[in-house]
Amino acid sequence: MTQTAKKSPFLEILNSALVSLPAPSNISFMWNFGSLLSLCLIIQIVTGVLLACAYSASMDNSFTLITYLMEMSQKGWLIRYIHANGASLFFICMYLHIGRGLYYNSFLYISTWYAGVMILLITMATAFLGYVLPMNQMSYWGASVITNLFSEVPYIGKSLIQLIWGGTSVHNPTLSRFFTFHFLLPFVILALVVAHITLLHETGSNNPLGLTSNKDKIALHPYFSIKDILGVGLVSSLFLLFCLYYPLTLGDNENFTAADMSATPHHIQPEWYFLFAYAILRSIPNKLGGVIALLLSVMILYILPLTSMSNLKSLSFYPLNKLIFWSFIFIFMLLTWIGMRPVEPPYVFTGQILTALYFMYFLMNPLIHKAWDYMNNINNY
Repeated sequence: MTQTAKKSPFLEILNSALVSLPAPSNISFMWNFGSLLSLCLIIQIVTGVLLACAYSASMDNSFTLITYLMEMSQKGWLIRYIHANGASLFFICMYLHIGRGLYYNSFLYISTWYAGVMILLITMATAFLGYVLPMNQMSYWGASVITNLFSEVPYIGKSLIQLIWGGTSVHNPTLSRFFTFHFLLPFVILALVVAHITLLHETGSNNPLGLTSNKDKIALHPYFSIKDILGVGLVSSLFLLFCLYYPLTLGDNENFTAADMSATPHHIQPEWYFLFAYAILRSIPNKLGGVIALLLSVMILYILPLTSMSNLKSLSFYPLNKLIFWSFIFIFMLLTWIGMRPVEPPYVFTGQILTALYFMYFLMNPLIHKAWDYMNNINNY
């Protein structure tokens, strides 16, 4: 008698995740960003490990070592540009992924949504820590400004800043701490991604119509896996072309100047993917209020499953909510633009109005959902 060979646990997981997993047949290309985010994470981890081999956490040497890596090392410039621009690609895909989740009410899958928001928060922290490491003018002063916000923590604010800095200002101990956490956090993100995917597979993916029936589902492989591979190939090609021909488009001129503690840049601003939160921070006149608004600008995503009043998992059936959603996207882009402007009239007042509208979306959207369902019930009755 022949004995049946046992499948390895890895093959069983791969089979359930990629071959036999039922997926809605009507999901569109907007569901490709999950696989693209996995690609981005792999790119960042691989290039980050390579860059870490040539980095030293030192106020005096970090900028010089990175310059040497760019100019003298074999393909060092390409690795750094892929890593730097890879962060932008990561956030582009992440914001589109979250936007799709907002549009199709994917936050109703509560456990999966909470894991995704945690990934966003840790990714933002990792990106900020990495932004500081080159020790150029913008990174040094950006680190000084952002870490100073911890002084608003009641009772322990000053002690907390000294713990982060390792002294009285941003210096070598600060860089050592930032480098350590910047290296470790991507692996935490990787673990959370596995948890995120596992939770998603327990409930199944959402779809444009918000239907929960199992009758209209097909195997993930080969139909959607081939589509994901096509998306990965297309985005990878465009990303590589961007890194080769336009690598400095998203950077700042101050990135080419070594950190100088005695010369403050004329206009301090973070990377573009933080600008919306930065605009919200400085639109509040009170420093503590600005810090709270900054935290709420992202943490408010946690309340969406709790405030939802919709009976359907899609905005396709809510015309007014679709209009409000696209208005919210426009507000988000305007806040990003305001974050690049100097802190002077009329940008300050404009930022305050946009900040109010940003938070109003999360309050108005569930109420309009409920009102629309109520009107439909009356008409059906």
